[in-house]
Amino acid sequence: MLGKAWVAVRSDDDGGDLLANILAARGVVTDAEKEKFLNPSIKEYMPDPSVLTDMDVAAKIIADAIVERQKIAIYGDYDVDGITSTAVFVKYLRALDVDVVWHLPTREGEGYGLNNAAVSEIANDNVKLMITVDCGISGVAEVEFAKQCGMRVVVTDHHSPDSVVPNADAVVNPKRSDDTSGLNYLAGVGVAFLTLVAVNRELKSRHLNADMAQRLADINLMNFMDLVALGTICDTMPLVGLNRAFVATGLKVMALRQNLGIRVLMDVAGIKHPSVYAAGFALGPRLNAAGRLDSAAPALDLLLTDNPLIAQDLAAKLHQMNQERIDIQNAIMLRAIDMAQHCCETGHCSLFVCGDNWHGGVMGIIAGRLKDKYNLPACVATKSDGVINGSGRSVPGIDLGKIIHDALAAGIVTEGGGHAAAAGFSLAEDKEAEFCAFLEQAVKEQLNGEMPAQEVIVDAMLDAGAANMRLIKQLDALEPFGQGNPEPVLVLRGAVLRHATIMGGGAHLRGVVQTSAGNQLAFVGFNLVGTPVGKFLLDEENTNTKIMMLGRLKENEYNGRVSAQFFLEDIAI
Repeated sequence: MLGKAWVAVRSDDDGGDLLANILAARGVVTDAEKEKFLNPSIKEYMPDPSVLTDMDVAAKIIADAIVERQKIAIYGDYDVDGITSTAVFVKYLRALDVDVVWHLPTREGEGYGLNNAAVSEIANDNVKLMITVDCGISGVAEVEFAKQCGMRVVVTDHHSPDSVVPNADAVVNPKRSDDTSGLNYLAGVGVAFLTLVAVNRELKSRHLNADMAQRLADINLMNFMDLVALGTICDTMPLVGLNRAFVATGLKVMALRQNLGIRVLMDVAGIKHPSVYAAGFALGPRLNAAGRLDSAAPALDLLLTDNPLIAQDLAAKLHQMNQERIDIQNAIMLRAIDMAQHCCETGHCSLFVCGDNWHGGVMGIIAGRLKDKYNLPACVATKSDGVINGSGRSVPGIDLGKIIHDALAAGIVTEGGGHAAAAGFSLAEDKEAEFCAFLEQAVKEQLNGEMPAQEVIVDAMLDAGAANMRLIKQLDALEPFGQGNPEPVLVLRGAVLRHATIMGGGAHLRGVVQTSAGNQLAFVGFNLVGTPVGKFLLDEENTNTKIMMLGRLKENEYNGRVSAQFFLEDIAI
């Protein structure tokens, strides 16, 4: 009813092994592959860090600085991936009693990546080694400046490099053209963690003094896995391979509530059991809010503090900042939709909306919402003092990062970068029309005459009577779910609508269907009121109508009772 085609991986999954069929559709076929996938352990997936180009060089440089008691600076980023990457490194170095400082750039004042003013300040603080995390690969001039300031530089990053790689003392990035590790799906925090594994190994191979040897022995790198999981999830990296092991293990560590900051933030957000969803939609937005509105420093301070009172204060501050971010975002979103609607009505294949003095911290979120709403690549920007700064989000099949890189090479944007699904950019105000035309033409060329498909991939088509707790437990084996391993989408046949009602402030609905087995199955539908689906379900004349339901099956707990509940996304008659 919502206009998206339902594309089934299999025509019918009533027969055979449902789990095996879903795994096969995701490229997991052999028994060995299934065992690794269903039991994702660090031991099984962990590679030798040396497979990454420059890793051994980086490990030696960092180990030298540690042993020689040199001052080290960690230069990160203002998003969750950059914050957790910085936290992992700082925690490790502090555990070894290293003099370590850190810098997270401000989104509005400094922008993404290295800048010479910050580099100069770090060098003037008697820092001998600067390590970048989740950034640095595009900082060719800034790395050169850092070396001129007398510092050694190790770059660890996961973003796509330009044609020239910085002339750092070591550059660890699985997206380097000469890197054959196959780990190009890692988040920045994943690269940072592997670097620490290599450094840890390098230090253990050396003759250390008694104090440092004991400190090294006391470090358990697995205790950092909650941070690694958090950064990986929030940067929407594909949960495959090593990432799958990172997240599965990290969620278990998070459940132990060892990190004070994460524990307090979970309590503030009302999270009892850590999950990919909780990390991505409850913890992540609160940690991101600081960097979106002002400085990311409070978020990093929260992850690093051992003081309960400070942790409570910082968590409350982040919670409040997130609410402010939501209010700002909602106000801009209303105007952005009006502008995007005009683009669609004029037949555009891409969306570009720009407002005067919009808050730059929410551009990416709004771009993502527009992309989802219109199924088109979307760029959202703010205009101030003759400069346009924006973020873009793309649909499958459109490499937005390449488009921005090409616009940079063409001299249309002054700064820019990203990857296929997301990118950021800056340009002069008088280049706005030229950028719009370039974006539209580039998208058309990548589409090759076809509009992005509006379809939903269905993992299994089942009789509604099979939607029960037993099936939920079976599908749970596929966790953790996320980018690259989405929660299975099901189509339930033979459900008879019994009733539906509006809930949650008027945007959501809930109801009950009866299955062929004679059982009742509860369902909820978020943001469906006002849509064709919502209108059909709420119309009493349609009571007792047999429908097909598309969505996801989840466990619901209410008053101590656990039952199956269907999260409805679409229906067919």
